[in-house]
Amino acid sequence: MKQLRCEIIGNCHLYLGDVLEVLPQLETKVADLACFDPPYSSGGAFRGDRMQSTKTKYQSNGVKEAKPLFSGDNRDQRGYLAWCSLWLAQLESVLKPGAICCLFTDWRQLPTTTDALQAGGFVWRGILPWDKCNARPMPGRFTSQCEYVVWGTNGPREFSTVDATYHPGILRHPAPTGPKRKHSTQKPVEILTELVQVAADGETVLDAFMGSGSTGVACVQTGRKFIGIEKDPTYFKIACDRIHEATAEAAAA
Repeated sequence: MKQLRCEIIGNCHLYLGDVLEVLPQLETKVADLACFDPPYSSGGAFRGDRMQSTKTKYQSNGVKEAKPLFSGDNRDQRGYLAWCSLWLAQLESVLKPGAICCLFTDWRQLPTTTDALQAGGFVWRGILPWDKCNARPMPGRFTSQCEYVVWGTNGPREFSTVDATYHPGILRHPAPTGPKRKHSTQKPVEILTELVQVAADGETVLDAFMGSGSTGVACVQTGRKFIGIEKDPTYFKIACDRIHEATAEAAAA
């Protein structure tokens, strides 16, 4: 079995590798929440559209600082469904019974993502819209104002009102811009802070598509443990640096 590179930063364990290589090597029943933002493989009706680089697809022509490319964004819907089903089936053994799994997606891949969650063995529970607030206007048609979080549970889960916590039904915060934006599809730390609080203080959150490390930063800021996986060395370093910085700030507070 391939030796994994792991960086340990406080209560965060960060793995450099592909999701399908790393998940089988993790401890079983270790995570209380999975919060994933996989590459959507969305936005193209034809093969030629899907073969665009992520720079062409996600970054404006006038952008001052181009973000590093990332892979895995060129599958068609059938390929995307098959791929997601593979790692979701592996994820089932890494999560504790009843743990929640949250998957980001867009409107094109929303039906496929709900199918993949169920094909992976999870109980589909609902959809949480993310209102991006400052979405780009679209002439002659409705603005793509929202992306979505598809969520479900690893088998049955008790939803008791005793000592219950309550969570929002809509996430509202603009995507990061300027120097704060390290990844071309980066999610705001603020909405990840809301999501990770589904896990209790001190519990463990898993993100197998760590990207620039925003979920890890949210975990550090809210007192959760974190397991992150990222296959791209450039983004792995960015994530390590951001989580180092967040950990130092938390220690100094």
